[in-house]
Amino acid sequence: METYTKKLNITVYGAGYVGLVTAACFAKLGYQVLCADVNADKIAELSNGRVPIYEPGLEELITDSIAKQKLRFTTDIAAAVEFGLYQFIAVGTPSKQDGSADLQYVFNVAKTIGEHRKDYCLVINKSTVPVNTADQVNLIIQETANQLNKPFNYSVVSNPEFL
Repeated sequence: METYTKKLNITVYGAGYVGLVTAACFAKLGYQVLCADVNADKIAELSNGRVPIYEPGLEELITDSIAKQKLRFTTDIAAAVEFGLYQFIAVGTPSKQDGSADLQYVFNVAKTIGEHRKDYCLVINKSTVPVNTADQVNLIIQETANQLNKPFNYSVVSNPEFL
């Protein structure tokens, strides 16, 4: 089996429309990609090459990337945090009753990164979020790591899905 350095690894949180397409495209480009989601049934289906959404060519892209061992799926979020230098947050941000974005899933990923990461990573927010969310993600990671007395270096950037 080929050995890969961490610098080529990408973690994508969320196996929905944004996360799954993002993960598949990076795998096609040759990166080692680990797509993490809390939905065990969805991860089991994806691991077996069954794609729950339709995008033209996506199923073939995913099955090919799995066969080439470029794309894997997991529910082990702690392992996902340690896997990739590049950490893409692509989880859902459903609307609240008042129309604002529900950021609880984005913030949960940020907290998990703060809990489990040990060395530098680049956190990339791809979820649909309001302005200043990157600042909040940064603060959550920092506070969580500091509370556990294990601060580490990281950067947070935004890459909205429409880009």
